[in-house]
Amino acid sequence: MSPLGLPPDWSAAREELRELTARAGWDADLVADAEVALLELFVNAWRHGGSAAPLVVIALLDHVLRVSVSDGNPIVPIQRDGSDLLAVSGRGLRLVRSLTDRFGAESRKSGKSVWFELDAAA
Repeated sequence: MSPLGLPPDWSAAREELRELTARAGWDADLVADAEVALLELFVNAWRHGGSAAPLVVIALLDHVLRVSVSDGNPIVPIQRDGSDLLAVSGRGLRLVRSLTDRFGAESRKSGKSVWFELDAAA
């Protein structure tokens, strides 16, 4: 289901995430975790969702960072158990779960949105 060609550029989304968290004084390790989780969702939207340009929404409210990535594929992803140690893919949502405080997926009128939330360190 992967589109042909290179993955889309995610640098604008990454820069927005960095700027928002820098202004809020977030710890560099938390920002790095958020970047990895964002990249995972972004690449999944391109590779599995078939989106040439995934829609990214980044919000910071009350010390909670919420990032959502949307694509046009209505199939909501399911986290695999990770028991196949030789698999070359299928660990992305597990990674997102380990790096963030909450994550999920929601059906939309046209496709889906996969999101995560990360709480600022106290």
